[in-house]
Amino acid sequence: MRPPRNFVLRHAEAAASAFSNWIMKRALSRIVTRGCLNVTTSNGLQLSFGDRSGERVHVSFADLAAQWAFLADADLRLGELYMDRRFLIEQGSLHEFLAMMLRESQNARHPLIARLIDRARTRLRIFRHRNLPARSQANVAHHYDLDGRLYALFLDADRQYSCAYFESPDQSLEAAQRAKERHLAAKLLLGPGKSVLDIGCGWGGLALHVARHVPGGHVLGITLSEEQHGYALKRLAEHERMQAGVRFALQDYRSVRGRFDRIVSVGMFEHVGLASYRAFFEKCAELLEDDGIMVLHTIGCSATPGFTTPWLDKYIFPGGYIPALSEILPAIEKAGLAVTDIEVLRLHYAWTLAHWRKRFVARWQDAAALYDERFCRMWEYYLASAEAAFLHEDLVVFQIQLSKRNDAIPVTRDYIGDHERAAVQCSEADLEGPVERKTDDVLIG
Repeated sequence: MRPPRNFVLRHAEAAASAFSNWIMKRALSRIVTRGCLNVTTSNGLQLSFGDRSGERVHVSFADLAAQWAFLADADLRLGELYMDRRFLIEQGSLHEFLAMMLRESQNARHPLIARLIDRARTRLRIFRHRNLPARSQANVAHHYDLDGRLYALFLDADRQYSCAYFESPDQSLEAAQRAKERHLAAKLLLGPGKSVLDIGCGWGGLALHVARHVPGGHVLGITLSEEQHGYALKRLAEHERMQAGVRFALQDYRSVRGRFDRIVSVGMFEHVGLASYRAFFEKCAELLEDDGIMVLHTIGCSATPGFTTPWLDKYIFPGGYIPALSEILPAIEKAGLAVTDIEVLRLHYAWTLAHWRKRFVARWQDAAALYDERFCRMWEYYLASAEAAFLHEDLVVFQIQLSKRNDAIPVTRDYIGDHERAAVQCSEADLEGPVERKTDDVLIG
C-alpha cells in the first residue's frame, strides 16, 4: 500500500530541513568563532555560534527556501532575503551580523557550491563590464538619478558621496569631507590660471572647492546624472562670483575635447568598467597638458582581482567594478602616463559609511515616504554590507597621482602637508574671491 502523498511530502520536507540545518551549523561554525550569534532555522531549531563574547546577535529564516538560498549563494540572495523580510534580525543590528560574517570569512573554507560560483563570477567579470556610453548612462541613472532628497538625508551638506579623509577617527563627517577636498587639492598643486577637469563631478562640491584655488582659471565638471547636473547648476547659481570660471556639463568623459592643466576624478572610476580602463587613461592622457597632473580617487581591492558582489551589481551599482591595483597600473602604463604617487586609504571609507548608515537609519521614515519600506531595507543592506566589507575585507581607496613628466611634482611629499596647513589657515571668505574665465580651447561636446 502506497503512503499518502501528504505523508511523503511532510517527510521529504523534514529531511530537507534537517539537512539544511546540518549544513548551516557546519558552515557557520567555521565562519563565526568569536562573538555570540544565535540562528533560528526555518523549522524553529535554535543554533548558536561563537565564543559567547560581546553583544548577542539573533537572526531567523522565515522559510526553508530562504535558508537554502542563503547557503547556496549568500552574495546575491542574503540581501534579497533581507529586503523581502525572509531573513530577519531578531536582536542586534544588520551591520553587526554582517560584520560577524565577514570578520573571519576570508580565512574560512566556504561550501563547494559557493566556491564554484565565486570562480565563475571572477572569470566572467570582464564580459559584464563593457560600459559603452549608452550603458554607462543607464547605469548612472539607476543610482544617481534617484530623488535628490534621499541623498540629503545622510550625506554632508556639500553632498560628498565618496570616501572622506579622517584626520582622526572621531572627526565629524563634515570635517572629514572638507579634509578630503583639501587633500586632493594639495595633490593637484593648484594655482592661479589653471584649467581643471573634474570627471564625475557629482553634485559639484569638489569642483566649486577647486575653483577657489585657481583664480583666473577654469573648472569643468562633467557627470552623466541628470539629477546631479541639475543640482550642480543650482549650486553654481548661488555662487555668482564663480559663474565665469566654472561650468557643469551633462557629458561622457569620452566626448570631452581640449587640454587641461589638472584632471581629478573622485568615485567615478568604479563605473568605467574593466574592459574600458585603457580607453579611460588614453583619453585622460589626451586631455592632460604635458606638464599637467591628474589625481584618481577610486575604491580598490588590496588583494588579487575578484568580482563585483552580484547583489550590489543588480540593485545598487549596475556595471560597477572594484579593481585591484594590478588591473589599473597596466592601463596607465599603456596610456603613456607615469605614476608619481599612490596613497592607500584604509578604514576611512568604513568610517564614512558608518556615518551614512547611522544618518540613514535615523531618517528611515523620511526615506520610506520617498520610496517604501523595501527600498529602505535595500539601502540599509547596501550601507551596512559596504561598511562591514571595508572594515573586514580587502577593500580600500586608492589615490593615484599621475603625470607625463618627472619634474611636474616635487620630489618629496612634504608639499601635501604644507598645502593642507595653508588651506586650513585660510578662511573660506579669503578663498571665495572672484574667479575669471580663462580663455582656452576647452570644448563642451
